[in-house]
Amino acid sequence: MATATTVMEPNVKISATKLLINGQWVNSASGKTFPSINPSTGEELARIAEADAADVDKAVSAARAAFEKGPWRKMTASQRGNLMFKLADLIEKNLDELAQLEALDNGKPYSVARGADLPLTIACYRYYAGWADKLQGKTIPVNGNYFTYTKHEPVGVVAQIIPWNFPLLMQAWKLGPALATGCTVVMKPAEQTPLSALRVGELALEAGFPPGVLNLLPGYGPTAGAALARHMDVDKVAFTGSTEVGHLVMKAAAESNLKRVTLELGGKSPNIVFADADMDKAIEGSHFALFFNQGQCCCAGSRTFVEDKVYDEFVERSAARAKKRTVGNPFDKNTEQGPQVDQEQFTKVMGYIDSGKQQAKLMAGGNRVGDKGFFIEPTVFSDVKDDMKIAQEEIFGPVMSILRFKDISEVVERANKSLYGLAAAVWTQDITKAHAIADNVRAGTVWVNCYDVFDAAAPFGGFKQSGIGRELGEYGLANYTEVKTVTIKL
Repeated sequence: MATATTVMEPNVKISATKLLINGQWVNSASGKTFPSINPSTGEELARIAEADAADVDKAVSAARAAFEKGPWRKMTASQRGNLMFKLADLIEKNLDELAQLEALDNGKPYSVARGADLPLTIACYRYYAGWADKLQGKTIPVNGNYFTYTKHEPVGVVAQIIPWNFPLLMQAWKLGPALATGCTVVMKPAEQTPLSALRVGELALEAGFPPGVLNLLPGYGPTAGAALARHMDVDKVAFTGSTEVGHLVMKAAAESNLKRVTLELGGKSPNIVFADADMDKAIEGSHFALFFNQGQCCCAGSRTFVEDKVYDEFVERSAARAKKRTVGNPFDKNTEQGPQVDQEQFTKVMGYIDSGKQQAKLMAGGNRVGDKGFFIEPTVFSDVKDDMKIAQEEIFGPVMSILRFKDISEVVERANKSLYGLAAAVWTQDITKAHAIADNVRAGTVWVNCYDVFDAAAPFGGFKQSGIGRELGEYGLANYTEVKTVTIKL
């Protein structure tokens, strides 16, 4: 039981609960609101204005005017970058407040939000602020008496739909490249976690972003999200979330105006442990790969493949580590794992655990923690087979599935037998094996003897049904520009 000295009391004030349209905080056109729920208690934190199609129309109109006629278009690239640096500075100034909002609204441990989410968020804005005045075209030696060059222009009005697992960080991943390239944005934060995104909207206004450049519309996917995806005056839509919804977003974009689409979707990432690995590091690294952020990571190492020579040891030690993982109050500094984000996610994960109990061998966990909030025990299954539900489908929760393999050719083939291709990892002290896995596993990111290492400069995205396009790095900028070719007769 935690002592009083390990638990802090949140002291944050929730100020932003309305829609941000054209630089103003307004109620929804319908007057509707929805609750933001604290997943640790199930209690309401605030009532949030609920956007729908009418609000989307207003926000898109404001973004269009800001893009075509407002001061945003007339700014120099370095001025845009300076505004982004100001926003990053304000986020840093309010870091503790934002970390508390994240822990309250999402349920992740405050220490994780403060120590990981916020530093990565700030670094992302600063990284893309530095890119704002470095978007360069080329001169091209074409045949004939002509001078030909290319220039990169902003794609225009961008709709961005972000998930609930890393609210601040996903907002930064989307806004960073869009703002750096000169686009204007209409963003729908996840209905489960609107509070930190709206607070960043307040800070963007404080930084001096012109009206209409950033519009925030909390609301639901089937209403606000769908309206954005099919809107005829949106030039591009970027979505992060489930593969199922990604199909709907792409279909809506195709059936409307063929707007540009980028998607960062689901995963069932293979995490491969060879017998020659440093076993202490492999066990702890695999534990982190799966259980970090309550297992709510699109790139979680959710298929843990272990070479048969060390399989039994790995299972035993991984189960013991899971049993030691501390689950509880996000504001207790000793807490490693908070609740799942909401009742729907809690129920979904418990359903997968029930399926696993029927097919595989339960080694740890498998139950709810407490009778209040959405807490689940860290759960480990062994003797998992490739065709089992828990090995095929994205669970998005604290459920480790451990599979046995014999050799490298077998594990590569099995790792690639998936609809997904977001990430992968390999644990080995043999550099040849490491390169073989990196070369042959079809995934957008491969980690070697590490997991979940992120940097704003390193691109992230998936093969197959894990998505389209890349976020972060120089590659992320390409999603938000059009290339124009200019040819001049000499």
